[in-house]
Amino acid sequence: MITIDEDQATPPFEQIRAQLADQIRAGSLVADQRLPSMRQLATDLGIATGTVARAYAALEAAGLISTSRGSGTRVRAGQGIDDESRASARLFAQALHRRGVSLDDALSAVRAEWSRTSNS
Repeated sequence: MITIDEDQATPPFEQIRAQLADQIRAGSLVADQRLPSMRQLATDLGIATGTVARAYAALEAAGLISTSRGSGTRVRAGQGIDDESRASARLFAQALHRRGVSLDDALSAVRAEWSRTSNS
């Protein structure tokens, strides 16, 4: 399910892009699963079709989805994170949530550690 938070500073197209990307990587949306048409999702969310088109274009550029006239917009294979990695992420998220750490701070911690690991 995709939602738009109008109180958030993040533009609607980016909210859609981020939520779909997260669902694909988490395995909630699986390979070859068909996404709603741009028009349908725009209607469901009460936004302009161009906003959804912009989100879908960004997802396609990132290699997460593909669009064709005959089969619509579908999740590309190999985009989800493996079960072991998801389990590790779940444990990390639960531990930080119990400690009262915000999502932004948790993501910052992951980015910092990722950079350290990449530079090692």
